Amino acid sequence: MNSKFERLEEPRKTQLINAALKEFSVKGYDEASTNIIAKESGLSKSLLFHYVDSKRELFLMLYDYAITTLLNDFFDAIDLTQKDLLKRCQQIAFVKIDLLHKSPALFDFFKVAVDTVSDDVKPELDKRNKDLRHISFDKLFAGVDKSLFRDDIDPDKAIDLIIWFLNGLADVLQQKVNHLRMEEINYEALIEESNTYFSIMKKCFYKEVF
Repeated sequence: MNSKFERLEEPRKTQLINAALKEFSVKGYDEASTNIIAKESGLSKSLLFHYVDSKRELFLMLYDYAITTLLNDFFDAIDLTQKDLLKRCQQIAFVKIDLLHKSPALFDFFKVAVDTVSDDVKPELDKRNKDLRHISFDKLFAGVDKSLFRDDIDPDKAIDLIIWFLNGLADVLQQKVNHLRMEEINYEALIEESNTYFSIMKKCFYKEVF
């Protein structure tokens, strides 16, 4: 975030972030109104543009804020000392569900940012997304025990397949809980269902343990 925005007092800064997240998430980048963002955050439009230079800067600043917040919460919740890739992936799937319910506004904005086709921000978002995937994937899947994989398969290709499977499973689980409150989620049922899939993956990729 830029230095002028950082000097904004905390309650007003939070109001501005929340107002901008809401407006961009509902209308997308092109249709979002800085007039509404300013009004909802209790700022005049001229004062809004004192703290941010443009609508583009505000959107990209929000993107960085959303990513930093989500990734910090995400990695704080993942046990990266777990060397078994499949067990680590089980953690990832459920941490993602927890974060979705904890920070729905951030996820809604992030989805808009990923899907936007606006020429004003897309080139920069594509660059940042590429860098983000590289950095986060390296950290997330570093240090796994490749000796668990069968000798007749390429462990790196197996890891790619498991990651693709994880993305699909996470989407399926999220669809099941999207409209539920945290206290309504039946975690035992979700864990049992996911364990069935992970058991199949283990049989496909891991050595038999006798």
